[in-house]
Amino acid sequence: MTRKSVQLYTVREHMTDREGTLRRLADIGFTAVEPFDPTTDPTGFRALADDLGLAVSGAHAMAMLREPDPAPVFEAIATIGTDLAILPAGIPEAEFTSHDGLKRAADQLNALAAKAAEAGLRFGYHNHWWEFEPVLEGRHALEILADLVDPSVVFEVDTYWSTVGGADTPAVLERLGDRVAALHVKDGPTVKGEPNVAVGTGAMPVPAVLGAAPQDAWRVIEFDECATDIFEALAASLTYVNELEGA
Repeated sequence: MTRKSVQLYTVREHMTDREGTLRRLADIGFTAVEPFDPTTDPTGFRALADDLGLAVSGAHAMAMLREPDPAPVFEAIATIGTDLAILPAGIPEAEFTSHDGLKRAADQLNALAAKAAEAGLRFGYHNHWWEFEPVLEGRHALEILADLVDPSVVFEVDTYWSTVGGADTPAVLERLGDRVAALHVKDGPTVKGEPNVAVGTGAMPVPAVLGAAPQDAWRVIEFDECATDIFEALAASLTYVNELEGA
C-alpha cells in the first residue's frame, strides 16, 4: 500500500469554497492533500483538514523564494501539518542550460534547505519540463542538479513534465532513488498545451512510473488543466492508482 494525495492546484477554481472542496475530495477517497498556498490562513486550514481527516503530504510555496525572509513561510508550512516544504518553480529556465547556471541554482536551493532545516522541515524541489529538456554531457539537467545540491534536498518528480521534457521517467526515478520524496502522478497526451486526462487513460506509462518510484514516496495526483469534470477525473484517477498499488 502506498500513500496518495492530491495537489490542490488541481481544484484552484473551486477553492473559494475551501471547506466544500476539501470535503468533496475527502468524499472521493483522498486522505491527504498538498496545498499550494500555505500562508493563507494556515491555522484555519489545519483545523479544517483535521476535521475532515485529511493529512498534508507536503506544501508548495513560491513565497519561500519571493520573500526576503522565508521563516514565516516555513512556520506556516509547519502549522498546516507537514514537514515537507516544496519549491515548485522560480529558478529561471536559462539556469538549467549550463553547468554554471546549475551551480547557481544549487546554491539557491541549498540556502533554502538550510533555512528549512532550522525550522525543522525537509526541503524539496518540484520540476517542470525545462529542467529535463536540456541535456548536458548526456545527462538531464535536473539529474546534474541533484548531484550539486546538498544530499538533504529531496525531489518531487512531476512525472508528466519529466516525460514531456524528453526523459525516460521510470529510469530517472530509479536513478534518483530515495531522493524522491514525492511524485506528481498525472496523465495526458504528453504534449505541451494539451489538457490532462484521468490517470490511466493517456499516453503516460503509469504502471512503469509507479513501479520505479520508492514505495514510501507520496503519489500526488494533479491536473494542470482538465477537459472534463475535474472531480470525476480525480475520482477515476484515484481508483486507477489504488487498483495498481492498493487502496
